Amino acid sequence: MGTIRCNAQYLHQELGDRVHFWPFDGWIPPQGLSVVAEVYPALWNRTFANEGRNSHQHDAYSAALWMQQADLSGELSEAFEPQLSLGDRAVAQIEGWILGLR
Repeated sequence: MGTIRCNAQYLHQELGDRVHFWPFDGWIPPQGLSVVAEVYPALWNRTFANEGRNSHQHDAYSAALWMQQADLSGELSEAFEPQLSLGDRAVAQIEGWILGLR
């Protein structure tokens, strides 16, 4: 975890307010910023046909396609605000959360 924190700190220093680390910087990313969020491709990789991709390629493809489709349908903005208890929300702002996990 220390390496991840250091890399995130480095990116924050380099990119400043051009990037939003979700959910650490807040649950709803401001418009116009790039978002860094943890995803778990297994949530979606069985939804989309593999079409000859290796497992890593298909994971990346599935996560990207889900985000694209979720953005178009409005589901992505809902994913940024998962229905969590206040206690779980407090823990997630320290430990993180997986985008798309409800």
